[in-house]
Amino acid sequence: MTALFLVALVAGALGGVIGTGSSLVLLPVLVVSYGPRVAVPVMAVAAVMANVGRVAAWWREIRWRPVLAYAGPGTPAAVAGAHTLMTISQSTVENVLGIFFLVVIPLRRLAAARNWRIRLWQMAVAGVIIGFLTGLVLSTGPLSVPVFTGWGLSGGAFLGSEAASALVLYAAKMGTFGELGALSPAVLVRGLVIGSALMVGPFLAKPLVRRIRPEAFGLLIDAVLATAAVGMFVATHAAA
Repeated sequence: MTALFLVALVAGALGGVIGTGSSLVLLPVLVVSYGPRVAVPVMAVAAVMANVGRVAAWWREIRWRPVLAYAGPGTPAAVAGAHTLMTISQSTVENVLGIFFLVVIPLRRLAAARNWRIRLWQMAVAGVIIGFLTGLVLSTGPLSVPVFTGWGLSGGAFLGSEAASALVLYAAKMGTFGELGALSPAVLVRGLVIGSALMVGPFLAKPLVRRIRPEAFGLLIDAVLATAAVGMFVATHAAA
């Protein structure tokens, strides 16, 4: 558990800079350590705590219109995804998401070059799709990155808004796991320990975020998307 705490501390700092990536660092480790059925609810508990930390760190910069448009329809979709998780194999979904993360990199750059902007109704559609996948798989954080950057957010506004949306979705996911009996005392303890480390990250990373240029921020996002793809393939192989 000590080693996991240290890994989570590093992951929390990464997530504090980019807004996602914490679960991608932890995902292969959790799957190998506990198996996917335990890793998913542990990560759900930890993700709630991590996003509480990000929301607290960037509260004043949150943009609530895209948050509400995204998380409103995304919450029931996350509940549906969590229910579906208990009945199907994850390997196919994880592989498809890994490929998708790689495809998003050139699409994100194309959208930025042509100055494409996501509208409010498109935020709602994205919330339904990503919300369902959030309930279904270990990590979908990188999926929300192009959505919120496509709204025109960056820096603290992006980090706070994305975290507030993710907090609502993961809370719904965790609540569903509780109803299904997947949150045993051992799972809760593991999730709380890992989550406490993740909560520290945003505050450690806050001074760095204010110094990052938009171009460097974009490169970091691309790196996270590439890491997400690798993480999905590794987790699928480990769970097989």
